[in-house]
Amino acid sequence: MQIIENLKVKEKLYLEKLENGLAVMIIPKPGIQKKYMIWGTNYGSNDSEFVVPGEKENTVVPMGVAHFLEHKLFEQENGTNSLDVLTSLGVEANAYTTNDHTAYLFECTDNFYEAMDELMDYVQHPYFTDENVEKEKGIIGQEIMMYDDYPEWRVYLNAMSAMYHNHPVKLDITGTIETISHIDKDVLYRCYKTFYNPSNMTLVICGDFEPEKILEEVKKRLIDTKASGEIKRIYPQEPENIVQPKIEQKLEVSQPLYTIGIKDKREIDVQKSEIVKKHICIEILLDMIIGKSSNLYKQLYNDGIIYSTPSLDYEFAKDYAHVLVSGQSNNPELVLEKFKEEIKNLKQNGVSEDALSRIKKKIYGGYIKEYNDVADISRMFLADYFKGICSFDYLEEIEGINVEYIEQVLKDVFKEEKMVISIVRN
Repeated sequence: MQIIENLKVKEKLYLEKLENGLAVMIIPKPGIQKKYMIWGTNYGSNDSEFVVPGEKENTVVPMGVAHFLEHKLFEQENGTNSLDVLTSLGVEANAYTTNDHTAYLFECTDNFYEAMDELMDYVQHPYFTDENVEKEKGIIGQEIMMYDDYPEWRVYLNAMSAMYHNHPVKLDITGTIETISHIDKDVLYRCYKTFYNPSNMTLVICGDFEPEKILEEVKKRLIDTKASGEIKRIYPQEPENIVQPKIEQKLEVSQPLYTIGIKDKREIDVQKSEIVKKHICIEILLDMIIGKSSNLYKQLYNDGIIYSTPSLDYEFAKDYAHVLVSGQSNNPELVLEKFKEEIKNLKQNGVSEDALSRIKKKIYGGYIKEYNDVADISRMFLADYFKGICSFDYLEEIEGINVEYIEQVLKDVFKEEKMVISIVRN
């Protein structure tokens, strides 16, 4: 196994690429009672057009298949539901689908190997029939309708629609009632066989384990599957400009919700260190502009314009990236106006060494804190691995962030013409 050690957090990552292509990542936590396992596939809601390895023609499937598959994998041929089996073992089990990956997981203190048996069994043995697929359409249809009325989800999704013309990141992960009506067992099996090949998957285990022993336990539970070739994913051409600067929707909310989005350009073939450095820079800049210790936040809070610290995010994958600032305000338009002013001032006056040093320390402390929890560690290493990053890179690259670099990122990313605001109000 490859051993990657980080002395700053005194952690080791054991990484093994098996013959079938499966990447296994083990982060030992001696003396910790909790254990966590997550098995993910590099397949999310964005992947609705692709070329199956060994084929030449494009395959196009309905929107929402990745999420539908996640739901269906729990149902077994013997009539049991694996989520119920895992719960009966006293473990916390779940699954989730994002734009770029799907994951199955559990956390426990006891019955780890019994839970591991169940998780590795159901993920490797799909069971789809005409009847159980039709039944699931009704269940997922209810979920879709629920999210349609969920203000926090609508304000986010509307921001995506204001930024993106064609890219599927703007679409709901669950699909729509219309798109899921076209999903059948053949579509599910085809997507499963394409994307759930071990060579497209990563398994992460964190807890008090001996790496060599737990790796053998993983191997014992794997069915004999050969690695497949590369899956060619096809995404539509996306213009650099935004669709519209403002989008608004009326829903029942006590106070208006807002999401400010900044569309970024994701450079292809950039070194992973540059991806990490840019991400860190954007985190620092957001904290500087409108974080809890910023002058803008204090002003807006003291004036009663906002009521709590906004959520600050930078979302990115291989072919898209955007900044998001989300919160609640009685005057979202004023928040946007002040946000733009603060960016303009920062560009004109420059970034101070003292402010940069202070915020770097704060963000570094946040990175360190993530290593206290087996769930945070596992999910972080999985998501970063699918992006081509080792999570330890953040701890190393933050030291090299200087004023010149951060001012360049401020100039390149925080552009007014790439900015949108989504508002949900009564």
